[in-house]
Amino acid sequence: MNADETQRMNEKTFILETIHPGALYGPESPLLPLLKEAFPQLKIFARGEQLKVQGPPEVIDRFEEKLDSLVSLYEKRHHLSKESITAILRGAVQPTGEDIPEPENILVFGNNGRIIKARTVNQELLVKSYDENDLIFAEGPAGTGKTYTAIALAVRAWKNKEIRKIILTRPAVEAGEQLGFLPGDMKEKLDPYLQPLYDALRDMIPGKKLESLMEEGTVQIAPLAYMRGRTLDNACVILDEAQNTSLSQLKMFLTRMGKNAKFIITGDTSQIDLVRKSDSGLARCMDLLVNIKGIAFVRFDSGDIIRHPLVKKIVAAFNNLPASGSTSSTAESAAKSAKSAAAKTAAAKSPKTAAAESAADTTSSSSQ
Repeated sequence: MNADETQRMNEKTFILETIHPGALYGPESPLLPLLKEAFPQLKIFARGEQLKVQGPPEVIDRFEEKLDSLVSLYEKRHHLSKESITAILRGAVQPTGEDIPEPENILVFGNNGRIIKARTVNQELLVKSYDENDLIFAEGPAGTGKTYTAIALAVRAWKNKEIRKIILTRPAVEAGEQLGFLPGDMKEKLDPYLQPLYDALRDMIPGKKLESLMEEGTVQIAPLAYMRGRTLDNACVILDEAQNTSLSQLKMFLTRMGKNAKFIITGDTSQIDLVRKSDSGLARCMDLLVNIKGIAFVRFDSGDIIRHPLVKKIVAAFNNLPASGSTSSTAESAAKSAKSAAAKTAAAKSPKTAAAESAADTTSSSSQ
């Protein structure tokens, strides 16, 4: 936070650069009333990004110390409760708010203080695998939180200063539809493919802060083709929808790994959108790398699905489908088609045609 002192020694203006002012002293925030209560000797005015205080210099100094602590806590948790504000103002905790207890197994605090943590057994395994390995494959059905948990791990690592960049990528493959030429510049053409990644990030980083991080390159979202030729150092890199990549694309991506980098590959081998499903390289890549130390594999299943309860039942129903092209399903289908065709042909014949065919069959049998 920058502070611009005015000519008068008993007046100081604080400029909030990284936080939207509405989050700190908006109509639903208890911060401003609690600050006024804690510092009755000061006159406090809030306007836009500026917080102006007037009063004795020594009291203003104490106010600045408390405000810095509150801003630091907000940047960490994206939320300030009345209890945490009161604890800092009363000096019951360290200036950084480190003494305020946190829930167990938390990954990050999302917007409005929402707690984001592993919620299933395999999500917990993904978190553990990330802590112990540099390359993790997370494969399993839709709705299991593979990508969301991976992005939370990346945000946590960045906030803890373990990495400098978060890089998210996806292959630009349509989900079984031909969308044709999309309007706009390159970013506008590719954004629809990358929207799920934006959605997850917006849950964990305030919008204004995320825009700033993307502008400066701290957070990067790009299609897989843009990874070629790069060396990705000091970063957490996530490849999503990896089932829609070929083996050669996966090799290209994995060999981008630089120093102090963590790579997470997520995908669902039951939802391949490539024209030829056999072109998918995810399963083969996992088989190739299975015995290499430092690489972990987490297999999600329907028990990890955390979307609408119906999603679990839908996934189970599709899993019960016979394998495409199997002999039994093909024979059954052919028999049903033949029976249906015969019934339609018989129904379409007129009584006269049927009688003539019957007479011809009788004559033929007599001659034999």
